[in-house]
Amino acid sequence: MRAALPLVIPTALIGASFGVSAATSGWGTVAPIVMSAIVFSGAAQFATLAVLGAGGSVITAIVAATLIASRFLAIGVALGPSMRGGKVRRALEGQAVVDASLILAKTGEARYGVRRLLGSTLPQYVGWSLGTVGGVLAGESIPDPKTLGLDALFPAFFLVLVWSELGDRAARVTAAAATLIAVVLIPVAPPGIPVVAASLAVLVGRVAQR
Repeated sequence: MRAALPLVIPTALIGASFGVSAATSGWGTVAPIVMSAIVFSGAAQFATLAVLGAGGSVITAIVAATLIASRFLAIGVALGPSMRGGKVRRALEGQAVVDASLILAKTGEARYGVRRLLGSTLPQYVGWSLGTVGGVLAGESIPDPKTLGLDALFPAFFLVLVWSELGDRAARVTAAAATLIAVVLIPVAPPGIPVVAASLAVLVGRVAQR
């Protein structure tokens, strides 16, 4: 939990940005708060907001959010061997997986501490939920999040997470290849597809590692 405390403020600010954007897009008060409490995935929530805001259907929004969240399949495979107990316990503890917590919970090569995972996720969850509530309640009294630079927080947050993982050549090659794939696909592919396609860069990193 102590390791995750520095992440609480940026997480809360990003949550507030989502809350303001959702409230000013006609979502009302309850829906954004419930979504943050249940989904707890900034990338998926902003994707849903973007699709619906552009006039897309609910199905399209769900597909976009699901594609973006599909990275958790790979994360689950990586985390699985470190989990203990029966299927129900593993499934419940697996709900604590978020990108930052996975990095903080790492104890060695392909090894993760489940208690570290749970502890580092709790303060982020509180920050995200309270930030969303604050953003929703503030609503139209706050300017467009972009005018405050809040839209830059989300990519900056992930950049900090990635930066700590770029210690070896294979990781740097993977990150560079993933960035290139995403940059090429973002202008032409539906939301979520660039994220999924960028994960193929792991194969390039494996080759570089050899």
